[in-house]
Amino acid sequence: MTGCPPPGLLSRVWAALRPLDPYRSVKAALGWLVVGSVVITTFLVFVAFQSATGLRVITVFSIIASLLITQFVAHGLTAPLDEMTEVTRAMAHGDYTRRVRDGRRDEFGDLAHAFNRMAADLEAVDTHRKELVANVSHELRTPIAGLRAVLENVVDGVSAADPETMRAALQQTERLGRLVEQLLDLSRLDNGVVPLHARGFEVWPYLAQVLKETSIACGTGSSPRSRKDVHLHLDVSPPELTAHADAERLHQVVANLVENAVRHSPPHGRVTVRARRGEGPQSLALEVLDEGPGIPPAERHRVFERFNRGGSGQHGPGSDGGTGLGLAIARWAVDLHGGSIGVAESSRGCRIRVTLPGRAP
Repeated sequence: MTGCPPPGLLSRVWAALRPLDPYRSVKAALGWLVVGSVVITTFLVFVAFQSATGLRVITVFSIIASLLITQFVAHGLTAPLDEMTEVTRAMAHGDYTRRVRDGRRDEFGDLAHAFNRMAADLEAVDTHRKELVANVSHELRTPIAGLRAVLENVVDGVSAADPETMRAALQQTERLGRLVEQLLDLSRLDNGVVPLHARGFEVWPYLAQVLKETSIACGTGSSPRSRKDVHLHLDVSPPELTAHADAERLHQVVANLVENAVRHSPPHGRVTVRARRGEGPQSLALEVLDEGPGIPPAERHRVFERFNRGGSGQHGPGSDGGTGLGLAIARWAVDLHGGSIGVAESSRGCRIRVTLPGRAP
């Protein structure tokens, strides 16, 4: 007596063969179903006329064959949907690593490919969320712990509330305030609630004022961020150059780039801000150059990521006490203008180039 095939054997054979994958559309697969059913029915009718088999028996066999073919094809057509349902349930429980097979060339194959791309995006967002929580917690813990230690020493009588002690507490408070302000800026940029108020302005006096404010900020206090020895140089050509952009957002870009360059400059180094006319009307090409160790080519695509912190001796945001958010804010502000920002080749130090499109023609 011959035993029946084990349960699921036909499904496994179908999954291995995947006979519907070559079809480029579901319509073609359905057309194959109709053609197959008609061919089998015609063949059985022909057999009936050539033999003594009754027409009723042939009709029954035709119906059974058509149902089997329909079930066979329907299972193949709905298999991707079943896979997506299973993967979706896994994603609902926090597992974003699952994917569906996307080897088919029909509409279900396109859907599976889009589904996998969506799953990959969700996995990246989930990973970024976890990293963001961990990094923010770490960044907040450091100034809070420092401020708490200073205040505990004052309360316990270990340290006197003299100007030097209060200055140390103020530095920790300022660091905490900078981090919160940068996080709020990124939140506004991500949510698209930061409108652009673009206007025309003269580049030389604008950048001179930005550099003056940045120089004061970088040279105030006694923290590692304070660099009074670094010289800031402005190079605008032609001197009457004008641009069209959001002055406040551009201020964020230039200030963050200059502060990052100052932080990584050698003693008595030089930071140059160079401005030239871009390709479009009132467009602008900005470059910030320093004399630091530069950025290794393998790290250049990561320097604008949030909380990216360069290693020792590398030109990366946050390696000397920064939060690792300045360059990320600069990138988002440039993106709001529809411009571009990136690390350009330089024979010495680091050169970051920013292009703004200016006024639309």
